Amino acid sequence: MNSMSVPPEPEDEPVFTPLSADEARQWRERNPSISPWWIVGGQVLVGLLGACVAWVGTGNQGVGWSVLYGAWAVAGPAGLYARALARGIGASFLLWELVKIGLTVALLVAAPKLVPGLSWLALLVGVVLATQMYWVALAVTRRDRKNGN
Repeated sequence: MNSMSVPPEPEDEPVFTPLSADEARQWRERNPSISPWWIVGGQVLVGLLGACVAWVGTGNQGVGWSVLYGAWAVAGPAGLYARALARGIGASFLLWELVKIGLTVALLVAAPKLVPGLSWLALLVGVVLATQMYWVALAVTRRDRKNGN
Protein backbone atom coordinates (compact mmCIF):
# COMPACT_ATOMS: atom_id res chain seq x y z
CA MET A 1 0.00 0.00 0.00
CA ASN A 2 1.30 3.42 -0.93
CA SER A 3 1.84 5.77 2.05
CA MET A 4 0.41 8.63 -0.02
CA SER A 5 -2.97 6.98 -0.54
CA VAL A 6 -6.08 8.75 0.69
CA PRO A 7 -8.16 6.88 3.27
CA PRO A 8 -11.71 6.07 2.21
CA GLU A 9 -14.44 8.51 3.30
CA PRO A 10 -16.70 7.30 6.07
CA GLU A 11 -20.12 6.43 4.71
CA ASP A 12 -22.04 8.49 7.29
CA GLU A 13 -20.42 11.80 6.32
CA PRO A 14 -22.23 13.86 3.69
CA VAL A 15 -20.36 14.51 0.48
CA PHE A 16 -19.53 18.16 -0.18
CA THR A 17 -20.89 19.39 -3.47
CA PRO A 18 -19.90 22.90 -4.57
CA LEU A 19 -22.70 25.23 -5.66
CA SER A 20 -23.03 26.31 -9.23
CA ALA A 21 -22.90 30.03 -9.98
CA ASP A 22 -26.69 30.13 -10.27
CA GLU A 23 -27.19 28.21 -7.01
CA ALA A 24 -24.77 30.55 -5.23
CA ARG A 25 -26.66 33.58 -6.56
CA GLN A 26 -29.97 32.12 -5.38
CA TRP A 27 -28.47 31.38 -1.94
CA ARG A 28 -27.22 34.97 -1.64
CA GLU A 29 -30.68 36.26 -2.58
CA ARG A 30 -32.30 34.09 0.11
CA ASN A 31 -29.65 35.01 2.71
CA PRO A 32 -28.71 38.66 2.24
CA SER A 33 -26.02 40.04 4.49
CA ILE A 34 -26.58 43.20 6.44
CA SER A 35 -24.33 46.14 5.73
CA PRO A 36 -21.93 47.02 8.55
CA TRP A 37 -22.78 50.66 7.79
CA TRP A 38 -26.40 49.96 8.76
CA ILE A 39 -25.16 48.82 12.17
CA VAL A 40 -22.86 51.84 12.62
CA GLY A 41 -25.69 54.16 11.57
CA GLY A 42 -27.97 52.47 14.09
CA GLN A 43 -25.36 52.93 16.79
CA VAL A 44 -25.09 56.63 16.05
CA LEU A 45 -28.88 56.98 15.93
CA VAL A 46 -29.49 55.25 19.29
CA GLY A 47 -26.67 57.30 20.77
CA LEU A 48 -28.28 60.53 19.64
CA LEU A 49 -31.75 59.47 20.76
CA GLY A 50 -30.43 58.18 24.09
CA ALA A 51 -28.52 61.40 24.66
CA CYS A 52 -31.60 63.51 23.97
CA VAL A 53 -33.77 61.39 26.27
CA ALA A 54 -31.13 61.48 29.00
CA TRP A 55 -30.62 65.24 28.71
CA VAL A 56 -34.34 66.04 28.69
CA GLY A 57 -35.16 63.40 31.30
CA THR A 58 -32.54 64.54 33.81
CA GLY A 59 -32.23 68.20 32.83
CA ASN A 60 -28.47 67.66 33.02
CA GLN A 61 -26.46 68.38 29.90
CA GLY A 62 -23.50 66.33 31.21
CA VAL A 63 -25.66 63.19 31.36
CA GLY A 64 -26.68 63.68 27.73
CA TRP A 65 -23.09 64.19 26.62
CA SER A 66 -22.04 61.11 28.59
CA VAL A 67 -24.59 58.89 26.82
CA LEU A 68 -23.58 60.30 23.44
CA TYR A 69 -19.88 59.83 24.15
CA GLY A 70 -20.46 56.24 25.32
CA ALA A 71 -22.24 55.45 22.06
CA TRP A 72 -19.49 57.22 20.10
CA ALA A 73 -16.83 55.12 21.86
CA VAL A 74 -18.47 52.09 20.26
CA ALA A 75 -19.69 53.53 16.94
CA GLY A 76 -16.53 55.42 15.99
CA PRO A 77 -14.20 52.41 16.07
CA ALA A 78 -16.96 50.25 14.52
CA GLY A 79 -17.08 52.70 11.61
CA LEU A 80 -13.34 52.38 11.14
CA TYR A 81 -13.71 48.60 11.19
CA ALA A 82 -16.60 48.76 8.67
CA ARG A 83 -14.43 50.83 6.36
CA ALA A 84 -11.66 48.26 6.63
CA LEU A 85 -14.16 45.48 5.83
CA ALA A 86 -15.45 47.43 2.82
CA ARG A 87 -11.90 47.71 1.48
CA GLY A 88 -11.52 43.92 1.54
CA ILE A 89 -9.11 43.47 4.43
CA GLY A 90 -9.01 39.69 4.01
CA ALA A 91 -7.09 37.79 6.65
CA SER A 92 -6.19 40.91 8.66
CA PHE A 93 -9.73 41.22 10.03
CA LEU A 94 -8.50 40.04 13.43
CA LEU A 95 -5.95 42.86 13.52
CA TRP A 96 -8.70 45.38 12.72
CA GLU A 97 -10.93 43.85 15.39
CA LEU A 98 -8.13 44.40 17.92
CA VAL A 99 -7.73 47.98 16.68
CA LYS A 100 -11.48 48.50 17.13
CA ILE A 101 -11.42 47.18 20.70
CA GLY A 102 -8.26 49.13 21.53
CA LEU A 103 -9.76 52.38 20.25
CA THR A 104 -12.94 51.80 22.23
CA VAL A 105 -10.93 51.24 25.42
CA ALA A 106 -8.78 54.31 24.69
CA LEU A 107 -11.87 56.47 24.16
CA LEU A 108 -13.37 55.24 27.43
CA VAL A 109 -10.13 55.94 29.31
CA ALA A 110 -10.03 59.45 27.82
CA ALA A 111 -13.66 60.17 28.76
CA PRO A 112 -12.95 62.04 32.03
CA LYS A 113 -10.77 64.55 30.18
CA LEU A 114 -13.07 64.93 27.15
CA VAL A 115 -16.62 64.90 28.55
CA PRO A 116 -17.65 67.85 30.73
CA GLY A 117 -19.76 66.72 33.70
CA LEU A 118 -19.11 63.05 32.95
CA SER A 119 -21.59 60.57 34.37
CA TRP A 120 -20.08 57.09 34.27
CA LEU A 121 -23.50 55.45 34.54
CA ALA A 122 -24.82 57.46 31.58
CA LEU A 123 -21.65 56.68 29.61
CA LEU A 124 -22.22 52.98 30.29
CA VAL A 125 -25.82 53.34 29.08
CA GLY A 126 -24.50 54.80 25.81
CA VAL A 127 -22.02 51.95 25.41
CA VAL A 128 -24.73 49.35 26.04
CA LEU A 129 -27.22 51.03 23.67
CA ALA A 130 -24.69 51.14 20.85
CA THR A 131 -23.45 47.62 21.47
CA GLN A 132 -26.99 46.24 21.35
CA MET A 133 -27.29 47.30 17.72
CA TYR A 134 -25.33 44.15 16.78
CA TRP A 135 -28.13 42.09 18.33
CA VAL A 136 -30.80 44.22 16.66
CA ALA A 137 -29.15 43.63 13.28
CA LEU A 138 -29.04 39.89 13.95
CA ALA A 139 -32.71 39.85 14.96
CA VAL A 140 -33.73 41.83 11.88
CA THR A 141 -31.86 39.56 9.47
CA ARG A 142 -33.20 36.42 11.16
CA ARG A 143 -36.76 37.79 11.03
CA ASP A 144 -36.36 38.70 7.35
CA ARG A 145 -35.08 35.21 6.56
CA LYS A 146 -37.95 33.62 8.51
CA ASN A 147 -40.51 35.71 6.62
CA GLY A 148 -38.88 34.95 3.30
CA ASN A 149 -37.93 38.57 2.58
